[in-house]
Amino acid sequence: MRDTTLTAFLAMLATERGAADNSLTAYRKDVEDYLAFLGSRGVGALEAKSADLRTYLVEIARRGFKASTAARRLSALRQFHRFLMSDGRRGDDPSAMIAGPKRGRPLPKVLSVAEVDRLLAGAAEGIDDESRPRRERLKAARLSCLLELLYATGLRVSELVSLPRSAASAKEALIVTGKGGKERLVPLNGAAKRAMAAYLALADAEGQSGAGGGKGETSATTAQMRAARPKSVAGKTSRHLFPSDGDSGHLTRQVFGRELKALAGAADIAAERVSPHVLRHAFASHLLQNGADLRVVQELLGHSDIGTTQIYTHLLDERVSSMVRDLHPLGDDE
Repeated sequence: MRDTTLTAFLAMLATERGAADNSLTAYRKDVEDYLAFLGSRGVGALEAKSADLRTYLVEIARRGFKASTAARRLSALRQFHRFLMSDGRRGDDPSAMIAGPKRGRPLPKVLSVAEVDRLLAGAAEGIDDESRPRRERLKAARLSCLLELLYATGLRVSELVSLPRSAASAKEALIVTGKGGKERLVPLNGAAKRAMAAYLALADAEGQSGAGGGKGETSATTAQMRAARPKSVAGKTSRHLFPSDGDSGHLTRQVFGRELKALAGAADIAAERVSPHVLRHAFASHLLQNGADLRVVQELLGHSDIGTTQIYTHLLDERVSSMVRDLHPLGDDE
């Protein structure tokens, strides 16, 4: 049955505002698409909430609409909802609190679970192989620890590389200081805790063997090993989990980024698709795909505004759409 709200809205535009035919056609197209979206969610124009409108904006961004087009469509929907309220058809305007789309903001790059698994497996490869040089094993253990922590927590790369050594003693969660000095609690999983333990065990063993030199090692070899190991960790003189001799006292995001891209190439994943921030996206996206609440993901990521987190909801829309397509008895009908 035809939605009479659209008919009434177009009639108002034509009679009270003198809208031209081209303008009426554009308004009709915009509102019809919105009403179809609402209908797919079992909602009508008179029941729609702000959350429905926000999800619709995410949907049209997922379709590839430019920010300017999305802004024009939102303007049309604002007028539509204002009309419904002024005409007494509903008592509120769900578009009143909706901010316009930010221009030029792309959807996040996302890796599949299988691709993340390949990265994690590649980083951990050879860590326990005692035939490998200790320097290589330690470097691999550090990268594995970084990746496991990043995928388990969704930390910003700046938060990750500057973690204190005390993070390794965390039982269930990390206390992280994010933007603006705000603290948040981030749960740890078993894989991340095991990766930290393995990394520090190798670092400490490296420090002990390097301090006096192993059997058969020349003084030159011992010096090389001391330079290779994270001696601040081994000597317990640094407060950082991933120390370095640089000005910051910890591993830089640039070094981590280069190591991650090299790992991506080895895992047969295009290097340009992978970065520490993409792993943060994967953390959030995979949680949402598995049913996590958007507010919980917002807290874990340290977003002050849930609107920032909503960029990931396109994944939920895809999941729901595929569920309807695959499970609905009429899902194959055109």
